[in-house]
Amino acid sequence: MDSTVGGSFLRNRRFDSFFNTSSDSSNVKEPPKFTVKKKEEVVFKPRAENEYVDDDDGDGWFCALISCVRIVTCFVTMMITTLIWALIMFLLLPWPFERIRQGNVYGHVTGRLLMWILGNPIKIEGTEFSNKRAIYISNHASPIDIFLVMWLTPTGTVGIAKKEIIWYPLFGQLYVLAKHIRIDRSNPTAAIQSMKQAAQAIVKNNLSLIIFPEGTRSKNGRLLPFKKGFVHLALQSRLPIVPIVLTGTHRAWRKGSLHVRPTPINVKYLPSISTHDWTADNIDDYTKRVHDIYVKNLPEPQKPLL
Repeated sequence: MDSTVGGSFLRNRRFDSFFNTSSDSSNVKEPPKFTVKKKEEVVFKPRAENEYVDDDDGDGWFCALISCVRIVTCFVTMMITTLIWALIMFLLLPWPFERIRQGNVYGHVTGRLLMWILGNPIKIEGTEFSNKRAIYISNHASPIDIFLVMWLTPTGTVGIAKKEIIWYPLFGQLYVLAKHIRIDRSNPTAAIQSMKQAAQAIVKNNLSLIIFPEGTRSKNGRLLPFKKGFVHLALQSRLPIVPIVLTGTHRAWRKGSLHVRPTPINVKYLPSISTHDWTADNIDDYTKRVHDIYVKNLPEPQKPLL
């Protein structure tokens, strides 16, 4: 073994630093034992509990391709149906209520088509609470939520959106033609006035209303604090509130992503909440009470962090 090591040393001077030999190459000493340095322990930091874990890379290129095809097909389908119903709306300009009804028909057809294209398994519960005049509210964490409420809210329902929606090509113009309500979220005074007008409109025309009380989409699926607008609407209209709890949509198509997954989605209508005895002195309490109902009915990954 000594001669082998010595010969190897003579053939390759690069191993000089690994052997402790004398300067005399004819007297090659046995190399010392190697000391293996202990490998440093690698500590993986856990993800923050509210951080969304995006596993796009694990889905593979084929799934990504299918996802892109589905999204493009949804976009084209929506443009076609929107154009068709925009023409219908123009013909119905003298009949505002009929435009509202046709707007709902558009939502039922388009929303159902888009969900069929996306292909997510959907379970719907509590439909016995879905066919009454009410203020329907829903948690919001995905574009899919919009498709679902378009499809599942009853005929005679109007929505509330930011005023800038009018600039969305075709869809924004159809939204206005269908007599849905727009508010200026940058101006609290104007927003409150818009809410009052909305309440008067739904009472006068025997309409229902659909609103996302969080005011924006959650980035990670966890429930955000509720704005108070839906409570003000309830106080002025005295309509009951019907909560719609959506689970799984944030996994199926998250905010800001172009990747859609075949994640199962659950839609659950909860029993209506009477507002007849509500008073303006307890707005914060009512807001918290309804928020707590959502916290109770959402799965753990969608509950808000304390």
